[in-house]
Amino acid sequence: MPTIAIVGAGPQLGLAIARTYGTHGYNVALIARNRAKLEDLAGELAAEGIAAAAFPADVLDRTALTQALKDAAAHFGGVDVLEYSPVGGLQTVMTTPAATEPADVQHEMDFQLYGAIAATRAVLPAMQEAGAGTLLFTTGAGSVDPVPQIANVNAAAAALRNWVINLHKELDGTGVQAAHVAINVSIGTPAVPGFPTAQPEEISPAYWDLHATKRDQAELVFSL
Repeated sequence: MPTIAIVGAGPQLGLAIARTYGTHGYNVALIARNRAKLEDLAGELAAEGIAAAAFPADVLDRTALTQALKDAAAHFGGVDVLEYSPVGGLQTVMTTPAATEPADVQHEMDFQLYGAIAATRAVLPAMQEAGAGTLLFTTGAGSVDPVPQIANVNAAAAALRNWVINLHKELDGTGVQAAHVAINVSIGTPAVPGFPTAQPEEISPAYWDLHATKRDQAELVFSL
């Protein structure tokens, strides 16, 4: 059975993506910081008939992240799809452009861009050797159309977007797909009153489409 590894797996979008791929016969490797929460998600998926396992790692610890993906590949016999969508915790400080210090962007670069690069390097060589695979990376839509209130987050997200689209170009014709997903809605509940909101199950099919039927597409902006 093929396998998807979800980095930043949580109870909303990550779980929905796991279910979407699981219903298509995929094993699911769940990667995030909290082992207990991951094991709860794995148990929930198992109860639905989806083979899933937890591989705890913090994306800020690139050695641990690399090892978690290697462990997932060893456990399931490979990683066919990587989905990278970690969510910042309460420690995330958001700054406007004028108030941004280099350190404000550095944390976000570590979290978004450098973590994504480390995850990619852990799985891409095997995909290239096989001539097949998919790499999907998620940001907010501020990576495309920035919002002044979260300038430091947007700057790192835009860097990730740039790198992913460039990776898509490099991998063209190799059988390996790389694509960026920009989420232009709140997920589950509105971030602010009146802001467009979608349920995770409405968003997750887009991730399957980029893998299965839209492999020539480098980017998808999810909007309502």
